[in-house]
Amino acid sequence: MGVDYYKVLQVDKNAKDEDLKKAYRKLAMKWHPDKNPNNKKEAEAKFKQISEAYEVLSDPQKRAIYDQYGEEGLKGQVPPDAGGSTFFQTGDGPNVQFRFNPRSANDIFAEFFGFSSPFGGTGGSSRGSGFGGMFGEDMFSSFRDGRPMSSGPRKASPIENRLPCRLEELYKGTTKRMKISREVCDASGKTIPVEEIITINIKPGWKKGTKITFPEKGNQQPGVIPADLVFIIDEKPHSVFTRDGNDLVVTRDISLAEALTGCSVQVTTLDGRNLTVPINNVIHPEYEEVVPNEGMPLPKEPSTRGNLRIKFNIKFPARLTSDQKAGIKKLLVS
Repeated sequence: MGVDYYKVLQVDKNAKDEDLKKAYRKLAMKWHPDKNPNNKKEAEAKFKQISEAYEVLSDPQKRAIYDQYGEEGLKGQVPPDAGGSTFFQTGDGPNVQFRFNPRSANDIFAEFFGFSSPFGGTGGSSRGSGFGGMFGEDMFSSFRDGRPMSSGPRKASPIENRLPCRLEELYKGTTKRMKISREVCDASGKTIPVEEIITINIKPGWKKGTKITFPEKGNQQPGVIPADLVFIIDEKPHSVFTRDGNDLVVTRDISLAEALTGCSVQVTTLDGRNLTVPINNVIHPEYEEVVPNEGMPLPKEPSTRGNLRIKFNIKFPARLTSDQKAGIKKLLVS
């Protein structure tokens, strides 16, 4: 299972929300890096692990995934035959699995306590206790009715997922419908699971790395602004073309005779048209035939396209007869 978050927080597997808060409050205060100036590196590591454990176990969906599949499940590495492991699904493509991206430990601490450090940020002695008022009024004035006060709700870190697309889809544009599962709060503040269909309109010419953001479509939690749901375009390899910016590149095998005397190249475009490209120049190993406006659409100007670049792999004969060599010399020597 990897890291045992229950051991990290020193709670059992039946721990309730209040148990988790109590454990986090105690351990986060103990291992805050500003309180441990003499072993800051160890404290930072423990503080980060404590915060990550609290984030997972205090979230019903993340905790359910962790309990069933362990740390690998949170990383989207659930075995393909494990039922219920997919949280994002396309209707016409591969599944996109949930991936847990831990939030900053400092953000979790500030969200919980209402301030980023109760120790003055240096571990120094801004008060008599030497911990910037940790045990003085500043510490206790940050709580009301036993609960931490916050200056305002914080927003959870974005949830990012790859969205694999075929080159044809990025050439013509397409629409993908995605089913997502998440937790929302009802009127009483209780979280309940819901499913929702979202639509992604992929525009012609979009490139790998393009991000599509759905604001606040992550899980809802009291006092926290839900995370944005972000899909990142990924380009699947194509059997014929490679993409170079807005250009499309294709490689054709030709004989030495064709390289010297000319040939015609047949190309089927990504939208199904058949092009015949005549080549009358002598083709050397670095030669490229450029066909204007037959590449990928420009995202901001779909009517304008990059170029189609044809490269060549010249097949040389394995051997030549004496007569062939003599004939070639006679033809080529000026």
